[in-house]
Amino acid sequence: MADFSEFTANLPARTTASEAPIPFARPGNLAAIIGRIEEVVEEETAGIRNATNYDLKASNARKSRYLYELTRAMKGGSEAEFLEQHREGLTRLRQKLAKNEAAILAHLSAVNEVATLLRHAIQRSQTDGTYSAGEFGWAKT
Repeated sequence: MADFSEFTANLPARTTASEAPIPFARPGNLAAIIGRIEEVVEEETAGIRNATNYDLKASNARKSRYLYELTRAMKGGSEAEFLEQHREGLTRLRQKLAKNEAAILAHLSAVNEVATLLRHAIQRSQTDGTYSAGEFGWAKT
């Protein structure tokens, strides 16, 4: 295949991996990204606990975008170096994620409980017991 055509005239020249190493992002950039992730996790935790109409979909989109930014910023660097430089931020983030997980689990538990109550109410409203298997002793509960 040709490297040049009428469609590639305005594109930058291709480089090979050895010609263009990906530099490790500056530590400040990583700290800023970690800070943004912390903020969105705190906001989500507060929203789940306090707001009945909190937009989880938008929150998940922000978290995904920030995690993508973090992954891109870490490219080309060593994980050990990253962990060493950002230990405090990562520790704070881990604590906030634990609180977020507890809030999400409590929310899911409440949703499950409400769904169970609704299911039972619907089942009771749809039967009057006249022709149910339980009336004849056939139902196993």
